[in-house]
This record gives sequence, structure tokens and C-alpha cells, in this order.
Amino acid sequence: MSSVVFLRASNVGGHRTFSPAAFVRELAHLDAVNLGAAGTFVIRAAVEEDTLRAEIARRLPFETEILIVDGEALILLLNTAAFASVDAIEGAKRHLSVITQAPTRAASLPIDRPATDAWEVRLVAVVGRCALSVQRKVGPVTKVYPNAVVEKELGVAATTRNWNTLGAIVKALRA
Repeated sequence: MSSVVFLRASNVGGHRTFSPAAFVRELAHLDAVNLGAAGTFVIRAAVEEDTLRAEIARRLPFETEILIVDGEALILLLNTAAFASVDAIEGAKRHLSVITQAPTRAASLPIDRPATDAWEVRLVAVVGRCALSVQRKVGPVTKVYPNAVVEKELGVAATTRNWNTLGAIVKALRA
């Protein structure tokens, strides 16, 4: 079983910095693939989640939350119909947020923030440990980030990636 690792709040604003390319070389024995600078890795070797988490934590130069998702679950998520209602929204960018645990409060979806016709982020679905949202630019400056909406509305910590990253993850899983 392949796994996908998401590091929360790494390489952001000069904090918790590291070289993902160098880090993935240290994980070569796990057939690891790096996907960008945010701390997203595909682990193609079959390894237990606890073992993988310990291996990653031991090699990181800082402490952070390590979120691990089954690769097959993400492949299924790519084919979800959750975004069907938002595909026609011009300029909308889809996002995947991996949450650290089950939501602490029930959310009536969709949730728009701000809660007006000029919404910038719409939380559309929660599937397992993944929250799906869309973001659109309404004015000259985008003020709302999907991760902030997910964390506030679901009451849990999360880490967010652009939907294009999910496509790259699936490609790496299938390679």
C-alpha cells in the first residue's frame, strides 16, 4: 500500500525550512517521491503508518504535524463528484485540505467565506480526512485562504494543497 505524506506548516514564511529534494533522497529506501516545496511526498513502498511517521520525524530538522493518507483513498478522491457544482465557476481554483483528525463540529455544507455573494472560499465537501474547497478571486486582493476556512469551520488543524498537487500525487502513485 502506497502512502502520501503531508507536512503541516513547513517551508512557509521562512519557518520550518528544509530541502524536500535532499529529504526525499534520505527516504530513497521507501521509494519516495517529492512533490514540490510544501512538504508533500508519495511513499510507494509498503510501510506501516507508525513506522513511516517515526522515520520522517527522525529525519526532519524540526517538529511538525505529519499527516499520512492512504494513496488509494486519494485516487478515489480525484474521481469524486464533489466539485461538480463548482466546475462552472470562472476562475475558481480547487483545493484539498488534509485534516489532522475527524472534525470537532458538524458543518452544513457548502460554507462560503465571507458568507456573501462575494465569497472567496467555498468549503464543498469533507470526505474522510480530506476537505475539498474552491477559492476564487473576487477583488484585487484575495483575503481568505482555504486552510483558514477549513480549520475554523471544522475545528481541526489542516494543511492545504492546490488540486493540481492531487493530480501530481495520483500520477506518482500510478508510476
